[in-house]
Amino acid sequence: MKAPAPAMFRSLRRRNFRLFLSGQLVSNLGTWMQNVALVWLVLQITHSPFDVGVVSAVQFVPALLFGAYGGVVADRFPKRSLLVFTQSGLALSAATLATLDLTGVRPLWAIYGVTFISGTFGSIDMPTRQAFVSEMVGMDDLTNAVGLNSATFNLTRIGGPALGALVIDVANVGDCFALNALSYLAVIGALLAMRTDELSAVRQVAHARGQVREGLRYIRGTPRLVEALALLVVAGTLAFNFNTVLPVLAKTDFKGDASTYAFMLIAMGVGSVAGALSAARNRGPRLSVVVGAAIAMSAVMLVVAVARSLDLEVALLVLVGFFSLLYLSTTNSTCQLASAPEMRGRVMGVYSVIFTGSTPVGALLIGLVDQELGARWGFVVGGVPTLVAAVVLGVVLWRRQGPGTGSPGSHRGPAFPGRGALAVLTGRTDRHGGVQGGSER
Repeated sequence: MKAPAPAMFRSLRRRNFRLFLSGQLVSNLGTWMQNVALVWLVLQITHSPFDVGVVSAVQFVPALLFGAYGGVVADRFPKRSLLVFTQSGLALSAATLATLDLTGVRPLWAIYGVTFISGTFGSIDMPTRQAFVSEMVGMDDLTNAVGLNSATFNLTRIGGPALGALVIDVANVGDCFALNALSYLAVIGALLAMRTDELSAVRQVAHARGQVREGLRYIRGTPRLVEALALLVVAGTLAFNFNTVLPVLAKTDFKGDASTYAFMLIAMGVGSVAGALSAARNRGPRLSVVVGAAIAMSAVMLVVAVARSLDLEVALLVLVGFFSLLYLSTTNSTCQLASAPEMRGRVMGVYSVIFTGSTPVGALLIGLVDQELGARWGFVVGGVPTLVAAVVLGVVLWRRQGPGTGSPGSHRGPAFPGRGALAVLTGRTDRHGGVQGGSER
């Protein structure tokens, strides 16, 4: 049976989360504009696909270096106040990029430097923002809130790139950076307007040595976290490099411009919104859905690699967006619900290191592949290892539990492939773990 429509949006009953989501809606619109502008600016200056990979790497190197410590900071300090600080830093970084371009002084080293600083603020912001969601909505609605937050981010992927391309065409790249800087005011205002007495109380962790190691030991002792994060290592490093592959694909393979690239991002955004809303339908994430979505995503990526028609490419990117966000939202919820409150910041810090921090390695590799072999090979190099890793994890779950066992809320998650690929991908199970007629995801 299909879940009633209000259940999909149940976390919006919380005023603080409504404020947060509204601020994110405006800010993410600016973020997507800046994403389009940044890679296009580098292509304008260098005309090198490899340099596009370099700027993506520079943006995410801080997450690799500082992401785990960002999780420690998130556990030590009040998250709302910490987010005001990080969002202000991100706004200042965007304003600096705007100043560089609008004044015509835009050396590549300066762009890399500001991008690195922005990534440093992001290395603290991401685990803090992820862990803050549970304080706004509570654990019962966490999966729903994560799904809606992902849907909001990807809803702006539809309008943000198009708006960014329009601004670049009628004005210039620097105006995209300026608009992004202004958009952070919406998040800061929403955070300041929250009612602190409606936030769930979480004990702040006192300063002590070895807290990063303590978080890693905690993860190693929690099988569900190990399994979810192990797959994320492969997918985050190799598959999620769309910002590196798509602009090159648009410019070289389809002889397009910024609008072509934006159109591809919009297609992924449409699919991503659907995938995130699908994940928001259920209260409890399942590892079988994580595995199934990863398999589907990587399989479609391989089809994208051989498609020659732009129309077909765009249609396939909708599917890539759907399965990629179903995978990410469910992985995020799995990690948060499997974590103790005092460890959640550190767990999400490691999540950030793996997903965001692995991008520098993957972006450099995929950028080099794009330059030497072509953008289509970037999808192959990302899709094949992710497909293999997901299948291996699926076999592990299958052998360990057998078909038809487990429940959506179990520690390890139900078996995969269990009752069939469609059931796994949609999460259609009854309370005993069997297949039912409607979708929970």
